[in-house]
Amino acid sequence: MIGYIGKRMIAIIPIVIIATLVTFALIHISPVDPAEAYLTAAHIYPTPELLAEKRHEFGLDQPLLTQYVNTLQRIVQLDFGTSYLTNKPVWDEVKLRLPATAELALWSMLFSAVVSIPLGILAAVYKNSWIDMVSRAISYFGASIPQFWLGYLLIFFFSVKLDWLPVEGRGSWESLVLPTVTLSLVLIAVYTRLLRSSVLEQLGETYVQYARTRGIRERVIMLKHVLKIAISPLITGMGMNMGKLLTGTIIVEQVFSWPGFGRYFVEAIFNRDIPVIQCYVFFAACLFIVCNLLVDLVQLYMDPRISAKGRAEH
Repeated sequence: MIGYIGKRMIAIIPIVIIATLVTFALIHISPVDPAEAYLTAAHIYPTPELLAEKRHEFGLDQPLLTQYVNTLQRIVQLDFGTSYLTNKPVWDEVKLRLPATAELALWSMLFSAVVSIPLGILAAVYKNSWIDMVSRAISYFGASIPQFWLGYLLIFFFSVKLDWLPVEGRGSWESLVLPTVTLSLVLIAVYTRLLRSSVLEQLGETYVQYARTRGIRERVIMLKHVLKIAISPLITGMGMNMGKLLTGTIIVEQVFSWPGFGRYFVEAIFNRDIPVIQCYVFFAACLFIVCNLLVDLVQLYMDPRISAKGRAEH
């Protein structure tokens, strides 16, 4: 197991390097001149002299290889430069906003798991019953409605009409309800159908029929055998969606004016704040890599045969 984990950790290194290379290339392929973007954000007219001065200050007049090596050195130190808009270190700005995004992502993941796991199991056990039809309706609705439209609907009914919950901002637990439901509905739709299909597949396996003939209670079969295997795809989906939630809550944060990382990224795009954009792209890539690794470790803990299979393939 330790060898398997070590190999996975080593495999992360070239992926991170590729992520930095792609981020660096995208910045230089972009038609936006970083020096011009900086002066524009500072409301300074970009004269040729000022542009040349800023390009020299940013190191843009150096060879590309030198620029890339310098970029790697700064990234290792979590130095993504200074925001063009606020004139503050980008990483300091990101650290202020990450807790808000993490809070929203974690509550959304927790809520979606609490709803989808029992709903998916019941829909499989009572196939074609009314609860199965309800789960299908929830899944179709959650998968089809756009998140921004759902957010505005929830604001209209629960904030404007009923005045039960706040419209925007981050504060008490009430401010978490609407954005959490907005983010969770599509996850509930996916997880419910995924778990239902997985449970139904396992219920048709031979070992379940054999356990029933031995007189083992249905609850024991479900909890100790079926669910342990059927929940594996769900864990994989949840792990990958955690990375997506932490970096992809842009629309919901905009709708509810949530002071998170995604909203900060949108403002950076509108203002051509290249250091922030570069930080976001690199951070998102690393986050997906870490989430993927954590999912593999959880799967390895639940099924140690994965490690043995990996050794056999090599």
